Amino acid sequence: MAILKHIASKNADYGEAQRYLMFQYDENTNKPLLDENGDLIPRKGYIMDGINCDPFTFDMECRELNALYHKNKSYDEIKSHHYIISFDPKDAKENGLTGEQAQQIGLEYAHKNFPGHQALVCTHMDGHNESGNIHVHIVINSLRKFNVERQDFMERPCDSRAGYKHHVSKDYLTHLKQSLMDICHRERLHQVDLLAPAEKKITDREYRVKQRGQKKLDERNSQILADGLTPRKTVFQTQKEFLRTAIKEASASSCSLEEFQKLLMEKYSIKFKTSRGRFSYLHPERSKCITERMLGTHYGADYLLKLFAENAIKRKNKKRLNVPEEYDTAVKPSVNRDSTPEQEEPITILFVRSDLRLVTDLQTCVKAQQSAAYANKVKLSNLKEMAKTVAYIQEHGYDTRDSLEDSFSEIKSHASGSRKDLKSVEDKLRKVNEQIHYTGQYLANKSVYQQFCKAKNKGQFRQEHSAEIALYETARKFLKEQSADSHLPSIKLLKSEKAQLLQEKKEIQKTYHYYRDYQKELNTVCANVDKILGQSYAKQPEKKKTKDIS
Repeated sequence: MAILKHIASKNADYGEAQRYLMFQYDENTNKPLLDENGDLIPRKGYIMDGINCDPFTFDMECRELNALYHKNKSYDEIKSHHYIISFDPKDAKENGLTGEQAQQIGLEYAHKNFPGHQALVCTHMDGHNESGNIHVHIVINSLRKFNVERQDFMERPCDSRAGYKHHVSKDYLTHLKQSLMDICHRERLHQVDLLAPAEKKITDREYRVKQRGQKKLDERNSQILADGLTPRKTVFQTQKEFLRTAIKEASASSCSLEEFQKLLMEKYSIKFKTSRGRFSYLHPERSKCITERMLGTHYGADYLLKLFAENAIKRKNKKRLNVPEEYDTAVKPSVNRDSTPEQEEPITILFVRSDLRLVTDLQTCVKAQQSAAYANKVKLSNLKEMAKTVAYIQEHGYDTRDSLEDSFSEIKSHASGSRKDLKSVEDKLRKVNEQIHYTGQYLANKSVYQQFCKAKNKGQFRQEHSAEIALYETARKFLKEQSADSHLPSIKLLKSEKAQLLQEKKEIQKTYHYYRDYQKELNTVCANVDKILGQSYAKQPEKKKTKDIS
């Protein structure tokens, strides 16, 4: 997935950005790497272009523009903005993404979202710490060089005029993320919803703290090992990661807020606070709380309160059935031979997956035929599995082979039905995702199409904005085909429907996995019973007496 990162810099030395893009730097210390002669080491592979400037005189041209407008003189002014587009490493292997293609995407992105600015666009193919992910750096002078046509994402009248500073706001960053997602969807690259809050929020600062901490810990542990001792800790954990782990473990067994708070304090020494409906946590080594917003959505009030309610229902069902808490409950249809699966009412029963395995056929086992010792080992194993199988059929009340076969057929039918339900929901979810994608594409390019309709020279305008117009017309055609009344679907309603379908899919998956596992278990039991009876079973005519296997 492509992600977007923004860095505002107050460094007046524009040449530093050039050197970082062209030469190798240590990713941890952010210092340049030097060869044996003390010279900078060039990067192995990069592509660099300039917009409204020459890429190799970017620093001088930026300083000249600043002097012309008497801007960026104070030390506390933001001199440049650095945007980084990092693509998913899988894009290179699965989607054929190349450095040249990434550079073209970066140039298109910069022209569209930073018009009038001097910009450096540079693509690195080595990735962070040589991870291999292709990423694009876009460095712009904070001062605009040329007057440009006003765009919808520009919030102030001066945002299109020369001599004014680049303005970054929350809405503008939202626009930049949406623009990147649209390009990645168009190019069929891996992409996630950058606008949705993260379930587990890890900032760049926390990532780097973890990297440095792990490096120091490894160095300390190597010294401990050299002294002949065993290190007590091998994995470095940030304070936020400690909180996430503790919250996840405590919430998994809590049924109320009070129980959750008590567990955090007794087991992890974490103080829990709630204010205005939001949760915050105090690490044992801190004096200031860390809010749920800094940890992720799975550590906040909305998610945890819902989880507590689900845990309470599960615990209530277990107590009602006298089931130990380490087991899970599942749903199994009532066994009524005269009714169809659709008419059966489910009841809650205990289903614990057994450790039954198939009995090995010695006649087809080549290794057993070659080694007498191995054959004896297999025979002992087969005896154990046969004993487990007999205990299983007695425990579940299967008196005949026919009753076992009927139960297997019934569970198989339910597994097939739940699989069809799951596929149906997945199809609906795919259609809703398509509608969300094309609705966003329609709205993103609507203003350009309106300008096209008002343009005097439509041919020239279409030639200049062919990509945006093509995207708009494609989205409009798709939405018209999908809509019965030719009305544009609401993004809010579509996202609400998507959330409902995801929840429905989750519930159906649980049911399907239950029946699938149950079917596999009964299939193993049937196969082992056939081995015990010494024949491949076939249903006998009703006149003949059924063999007793109990």
